[in-house]
Amino acid sequence: MGIIAGIGKNFRSISRYNQILKVLIKYGFEDLVDYLEDNKEYTLLQKLIPKSSKKHATEYSKWAKMRLVCEELGPTFVKFGQILSNRPDLVPLELTIELEKLHDNVPPMTEDVAKQIVETELNDTVENLFAWFEPKPFASASIAQVHRVTLHSGKRVALKIQRSGIHEVIEEDIKAMYKIAGILERRMPSLKSFDPVGLVKNFEDSILKEIDFINESINVQRFYNNLKNDLSLDQFAEAPKVYPSLTTTKVLALQFISGIKINQIEELISKDIDTKVIAKRLAVSYFKQIFEYGFFHADPHPGNLLVLPNNHICYLDFGMMGSMLPRDISIFGKLFIAITKKDVKNIIKTLQQLSNNNAISNMRELEYDVNEFVEKYYVREVNENEMSTILLELKDIIIAHGLKVPTYFFLFARSLVTLEGVIAKLDPKLEQFEIVKPYLRKNVAKKYNPINMGKKVLNSVVEMTDYMEEFPSDLKNAIRKINTGKVKVDLTHKGIDPMVHTLQRITKQLIAAFIMVALIIGASLLIVFEINPLWNGISVLGIASFALAVILGFGMLSNIRKGDYDY
Repeated sequence: MGIIAGIGKNFRSISRYNQILKVLIKYGFEDLVDYLEDNKEYTLLQKLIPKSSKKHATEYSKWAKMRLVCEELGPTFVKFGQILSNRPDLVPLELTIELEKLHDNVPPMTEDVAKQIVETELNDTVENLFAWFEPKPFASASIAQVHRVTLHSGKRVALKIQRSGIHEVIEEDIKAMYKIAGILERRMPSLKSFDPVGLVKNFEDSILKEIDFINESINVQRFYNNLKNDLSLDQFAEAPKVYPSLTTTKVLALQFISGIKINQIEELISKDIDTKVIAKRLAVSYFKQIFEYGFFHADPHPGNLLVLPNNHICYLDFGMMGSMLPRDISIFGKLFIAITKKDVKNIIKTLQQLSNNNAISNMRELEYDVNEFVEKYYVREVNENEMSTILLELKDIIIAHGLKVPTYFFLFARSLVTLEGVIAKLDPKLEQFEIVKPYLRKNVAKKYNPINMGKKVLNSVVEMTDYMEEFPSDLKNAIRKINTGKVKVDLTHKGIDPMVHTLQRITKQLIAAFIMVALIIGASLLIVFEINPLWNGISVLGIASFALAVILGFGMLSNIRKGDYDY
């Protein structure tokens, strides 16, 4: 049976590979197929393609034909195209625009098939699990469909059910993708810089996570917890609850939430809902996700946004999310502040930090491009300086100068384009940059918070102390190795102890300098924010911090002047 199963799997792989070649030929990609086939085997496949189909394909542009190929090859290739549309650093703008149009028309599973999957996954009958199961799904896509169900407790649930056999289909398609990518990498050197095999690997990781509904349930819960733990007055977002007992890798149970789709403007107005208020709340909720939570919804199109009766916005579909490190959030904050200040030097510095300080081949040219960018920023009208516009223009500079920024940068830029399209319909005059400014300032101020600065200084002191404790031992080990002949050094050391004393003195001075800088920064913030108690309008704690910093400074100068004469 194992041999027969193996033959069957190989046959399916070969069959799918030939099907891919056939579709490529259908849309006029014979040259590409020529690269993929050693012995011009595609000529037989070419004869099987009706001339009418090939003639039809000539009516489309090269980029549109690529989109049509993805749509015809099914859900795996549709998802691959959608993920590629988030990488404008790898694919041309024209192709990105086409890939954003990708959609899949797949008829929903029958009620019996859907019920069978649920019963298999949850180890019980639908009748025992639910008081009511909606026969027809209210949402359907290539990977899953969603049914309304009611629990015996009366709670309404949206039950997402994965399509039967989709996992196997995706696995076979990924095998074919690897084969094609490997051949392209070997035979087309011009494509090697795009790392086709690496792209397929990234796609494999992404789609396997997406078809694991446990992973999506974790995304939902994480998003929900961020909102729940945000007790500020400007928290206007909501998310559905997860029902873990009814969730598996193929079934996802979420709280069913009723609302009006955010793009149904007439219905919102008929319910006396102010669209300008909704636009502002949507912008606030999204910027909080990015600059406060570091975990954002990466696909905020109108179908995934509901307006609730309390004028809050509910987010749906958490298959595509973006995540940012606290360090990167801070860099983003500094980047946008540098742009508003027309600070070319700091813009370049933050771009380098985002790209892990990659070497810049032509700094002068980069300075010129960034300077042109900020000059345009100041000339344009306010509503033309939306964050997506800024990010997309920076993206062009980043790509032109070979800076490697994290993938979420492009995900962030694309999601903002989508979001701003929604906001433009709700309130075309909303100045989003004015809304985001307080979050940028708050984020940068958080970095220089006296408590955070104190923690950093303390950590530095601890690390330096640990190092100084280990230094004599390391030095002894090094000398022992030299004495035993394991290390040969043509150097005579005289006066090791004075050298150790000198290092200890330098270390103490560095620690004092760290503490002095932290005190000065902390004092500045205490005075600027007028932290109580006050004396003549000036923070007493700020004055005390400055005084302590001055005392430390005099002590350090005295120690430097003293030098090593005490040893």
